[in-house]
Formats: sequence, C-alpha cells, structure tokens
Amino acid sequence: MKASTLVLGMGNDILMDDGIGHRLLHDLAPIFENPDLQFDVACCGGLEIMEVIKGFDKVLFIDAIRTKNGKPGDIYYFKPSDFQETLHLSSLHDVGFLTALRLGNSLNLHLPTDLHIIAIEIIEDMEFSEELTPELQEKYPKIKKEVADLIERIIG
Repeated sequence: MKASTLVLGMGNDILMDDGIGHRLLHDLAPIFENPDLQFDVACCGGLEIMEVIKGFDKVLFIDAIRTKNGKPGDIYYFKPSDFQETLHLSSLHDVGFLTALRLGNSLNLHLPTDLHIIAIEIIEDMEFSEELTPELQEKYPKIKKEVADLIERIIG
C-alpha cells in the first residue's frame, strides 16, 4: 500500500544552502517510523512536480528561501493560500507551482489538496558546494529540531 503523505525535500544539494531540504530529509526520515509517510527529494518545480506528488493526499515541502529581511536559519510555514510563488517551486522554463496545481486539478489528476511548505532562510544558493555556509551549519541542529517538530504537528 502506498503512503498517503509525502515529505519532499526540495532544492539542489550541490548549491550550498539550497541543499538544506535534501539534508533535512536525509536526517529526519529515520526519526519518523510511520508506514503512512514517504520521504523523497526533488530538484524540480512547475509541471514536473505534479508527477512527483500525484497520488498522495498530503505533501509537506521542505525548501530553501531567501527573503529581503530574513535571518539565516529562520523557519517559515506556509500553505498555498499564503503565497503567489516561492523561490524554488517554479522555474523560468516552466509554469509556476500554483499554475501547475490548477492545471493538474483541471485534468482530474489525483493531486493532494493538503499542501504544506516549510521554508528555511538561507544565505548562499549560487556557489557549487555540498556544504552549508558556516552560519547555517552552526544553526543546523536547531533547524533540524524545529523542522521535525513542525512535521510532527502537521502529520498529527
């Protein structure tokens, strides 16, 4: 039987802090021993993301974000109704995340209606490295704990 909830780490794990979603997934998946949860990573957005999330009832996205006044390590929680676009869930070469969801629903794909976005404020996402920036690495244990607590609250 397929899990009904997907926890999806977004981003590119070779672009420094942009890989925080992947790193968190790797570290958090063993903590949650629930057969109704599936953990996975993705580096896509727009139309491609529909194929990844299709068939699940609930999806929790974990992604990096860069905001104007955010502090590295700040954690934000969103639902799709809270935003128009996020930094990494769309691409210049594809449709935006919300547009893809609307299209998928109009095509009667079984897309989840219960979507949650956990975004971590980052510093660097343009330099090639599998390491986090020192400031984010220092805050990583606290970030991991807060994200684990958020996941626990979301999944009940």
